[in-house]
Amino acid sequence: MSEKTILKLQLPTDPLWVKNVVESNIEEILTDHAFCEQKAASNAITLIVQNPNLSDMVQAMALLVQEEMDHFKRVHDIILQRGFTLGRERKDNYVNELAKFIIKGGGREAQLVDRLLFSAMIEARSCERFKVLSDNINDDELSVFYHELMVSEASHYTMFLKFAKQYADTIDVDKRWNEFLAHEATVIQNYGKSETIHG
Repeated sequence: MSEKTILKLQLPTDPLWVKNVVESNIEEILTDHAFCEQKAASNAITLIVQNPNLSDMVQAMALLVQEEMDHFKRVHDIILQRGFTLGRERKDNYVNELAKFIIKGGGREAQLVDRLLFSAMIEARSCERFKVLSDNINDDELSVFYHELMVSEASHYTMFLKFAKQYADTIDVDKRWNEFLAHEATVIQNYGKSETIHG
């Protein structure tokens, strides 16, 4: 999979992030990953709560909550198998910086579209990071695991984009998505130095 063509991310992750940062603290990356899955489930629940009338999205988000929590449990299982304990939740500065780009005000349509594009952006970067992990980590179990999750995250990313286009009546979603991509490229420049999925 080429991130440039499929995910459209402007700045790829340096594979040395895996060798220089991740492999030295597997317990830390697994804890952070577990909470990323939990937050993805929480985001899907928020979309349900805020948009109960959008039945097809509610159905899709309900399935997504189940899938993300299944991923959470699978990461937690690996943590336990390796003799680790799930640590405390980490602050995700990358996600917090991305969230600042979401339109405040501007009506329900603009807020919903931006929330969906924000969600797609996180899934796209997670997908890219999982691919980098899968391709470069010196750990057969985690390599297979992250390859599987990479495929899953790619489908999530396209689903969020699909709903953004479906519910946009007056917004040029492609234009707004390109703005998100440009913003993400400036944000991600400051990351790739810590043992976190987005760090």
